[in-house]
Amino acid sequence: MKIAVFEDNLKFRESLELLIVTTSGMELCGSFADTTHLIQRIGVLLPDVVLMDINIPGTDGIESVKIIKENFPHVQVCMQTVFEDDDKIFASLCNGASGYILKNLPPEKVVQAIREVADGGSFFSSSVARKVLKSFQNQTITSDFIQLTDREKEILKLLVDGMSYKLIADKVAISYETVHSHIKKIYEKLHVNSKSEAVVKAIKQKLI
Repeated sequence: MKIAVFEDNLKFRESLELLIVTTSGMELCGSFADTTHLIQRIGVLLPDVVLMDINIPGTDGIESVKIIKENFPHVQVCMQTVFEDDDKIFASLCNGASGYILKNLPPEKVVQAIREVADGGSFFSSSVARKVLKSFQNQTITSDFIQLTDREKEILKLLVDGMSYKLIADKVAISYETVHSHIKKIYEKLHVNSKSEAVVKAIKQKLI
């Protein structure tokens, strides 16, 4: 898988670069200290996963996630942040990020996060999950009429549980391509463009 890094802290950026280039199955396709020419860079590199610092110079990480997902919906974005940035993480998830990496995570956890996000899964902390649920509880929600098949509900539930496409395929004994087809239909019915948006709507409207 191809990984692009956007991180202004030189020491941390270099540690991520070293981790990626020494990990089997990963390729560092680009590393940047700011988000200048973001669309052009992503368009040329076409990474599978972008590691994005929330507080990076230029267009900040939260807005950068939105830009990436609008222009390159298949590129997965994993945020890099510190523990105190939970509110910003929540905002980035709403913009389409698939997870986040705490900057004090051990290397094996960073690798796990990258692989899970690349494979269609997610990597969130319990503290962020609590903030998401609290936000739902404080909102007045007008439910749309959404009719999912039993299989779509089953797959959506597994998405909410954080499972990747491959794990879902194994769980329900169907092919990866069939899972992808079901999820595409789920996105269309929910009027969403990313996994994180689908999870948010599923919980908000009690679809599972």
